[in-house]
This record gives sequence, structure tokens and C-alpha cells, in this order.
Amino acid sequence: MEREIWKYLSFILTLLLALATVAGVLLYTQNAELQRALQEKNFTVVYNETVKEVESNATLALQAKIEELQREIEYLKSQMRGNVSEETNVTVAILPIMGPIDETTALDVISKIREIRKDDNIKGVVLWIESPGGYVGPVITIYKELKKLSYEKPIVAYTGGMAASGGYFLACAADKIIADPLAEVGSIGVLYVHYNLEQNYAQNGIKVNVFKTGKYKDMGAEWRDLTDEEREMIKRTINTYFEYFLQVVSEGRKLDMNTTKKYGDGRVWFASDVKGTLIDDTGDLDYAIKILEGIIGVKSANVVLYDAQKTDFGIYESSSLYMPPNYIASYIRR
Repeated sequence: MEREIWKYLSFILTLLLALATVAGVLLYTQNAELQRALQEKNFTVVYNETVKEVESNATLALQAKIEELQREIEYLKSQMRGNVSEETNVTVAILPIMGPIDETTALDVISKIREIRKDDNIKGVVLWIESPGGYVGPVITIYKELKKLSYEKPIVAYTGGMAASGGYFLACAADKIIADPLAEVGSIGVLYVHYNLEQNYAQNGIKVNVFKTGKYKDMGAEWRDLTDEEREMIKRTINTYFEYFLQVVSEGRKLDMNTTKKYGDGRVWFASDVKGTLIDDTGDLDYAIKILEGIIGVKSANVVLYDAQKTDFGIYESSSLYMPPNYIASYIRR
């Protein structure tokens, strides 16, 4: 039975992603066609501040289908999680993610997630995030593991100080997000770092001989600048990661894409300023545990606190990051 639910759930998630992509393409195509028609007719259009975007019937239908699939996912979650309200000895886990997120973080956190999934005594998880984000790959990998966990056990994300960029990305896998009123959340965006030390090498008499099998093999290397073509390739990569980030936030927070994009300018907010959108409520760690107990349906649960592994985070080469730029400098070439 559980295997069949997983198959159906995987199908729904794939279809949901496909529909979201099609909806984005439709909106982009409609906008491009409108702009082209206006240019051909040599029209001048004046927009006022109260103008609203008009969606086509096709886009509205896709949005309705996406919402329907999301409701089915919630139903399947309830079926897989089971009923624990009659149990008297219930345990919840606090899973911390502290500091910048890299491959070491992913290895540590994922092993704990899988341990929690197998432990029938643990009925829910508080995901305690204090992180400015990190590398795209590890963040996405942890997120996918958290989503699998959320199908079986409820998750409440909590931050007391910061859940930014990749940290906030992970919080979107949770059923609820609770934050201290003055915690910093958001920073929805992607950053690529490239060092161009070509002149520095020349001034210090350093010559670099490069033997490569393709013209892009050393793209992003610090001993030379990027070509215009390479810049465009990197822009496309960054935009792809960014669109994925927006979809994760839109799905996790149950926001339409236009609303999500309003928060996608890379900045962070105080949690109290985005209550009801980027987070659900403000409070401390005990309040987050209380919210989780309410989802599970118990009055008091035993709490198990996992430890957090420290990482030696550092940016050594060109990198795509889910991380605010003001946190980058302290990790460069450490």
C-alpha cells in the first residue's frame, strides 16, 4: 500500500512541476507576443501603479490544476503519516542546520534525516535553521531529502537568528515556519562568484599554460576573464537555479508566482515583517515544538536534540550559491 502511495505521489510531483513550467512559459510567451505586437503597431502604452496582470483562461486553468494536485499531496501525506493521537509516549526530534551549507553539511544532515525516517518512535521534526545558505547542490540535495521526510512525518522549521537564501530554501520543505520576530529570513536569489586574477598574475610574473580538451573546460578559472559567450551561459545557469528557487518557495509557502517574485530580489526581512507570507508565525523554539505537537495531535512530546556538525566552509573557485553576498567575503579563500 505504501509503495503504491509513493508511486502515485511521485507521479503527482512530476506533473505538478511540469504544469508549473508550462504556466511560466505561457506567461512569458503571452508577454513576448504582446510586446512584439505593440512594437509592430508602434503603440505607446502608459502603465499606472494600480494596473494588474491579466491571466488567460489557460493560465488560470493550470493554476487550478496545480492547486488540486497540491491538495492531493496533502491528503497523501496524511495517509502516510498515520494517526498518532492515541499514543501516549511520543517523541519529536530537533534537527539543527547551523552555519554555511556545503557537501559536508549535506552528508551529515542527510544521514540524520534517514535515521529519523527509519525511527518509528519519532513522529515529527523541528528543523532548527541558523544559516545564511550555501552551495546550490548540497542545498537542493538536503531539500529533496526533507521533502521525502515530510511525506511521512510533519516538519516545523524554526530560526532564532537567520534562515536566509539556502537556509530559507530548506525551511520551505516544512509544513510550518516559525521564527523569532527579529530573525532574518528570505534572501531569495542566486549568486555566482568569479575571480579574475589575470592582471595580478601578469604583474607578479606568473604565466599560466593551459592544456584543455574544449574551449569551455576552463570557464570560470581565475587566470583569465570570462568571454561574452561564457557570461551569457552563466546567466542562463543562474536564472535556472533562480526559477527553481522561486518554484520551491511558491509551492512550500502556497503563494502564487507573482507574489513569490515580489520577495525574489535577494534581500532579507525581519520575520515580523513577513508574517503570513514567508513565515507562518513568530515565536521561540518552544513555540515551534508546540506547533509541531499540535500538528501531530499530542499535548506533550519527548524531545530529542541532534547535534550539529561544524563545516570548514570556503569559496575557492567560481561558485553558484544560495547565499547573501554580504556573507561571502569572510569565506573567500580561507
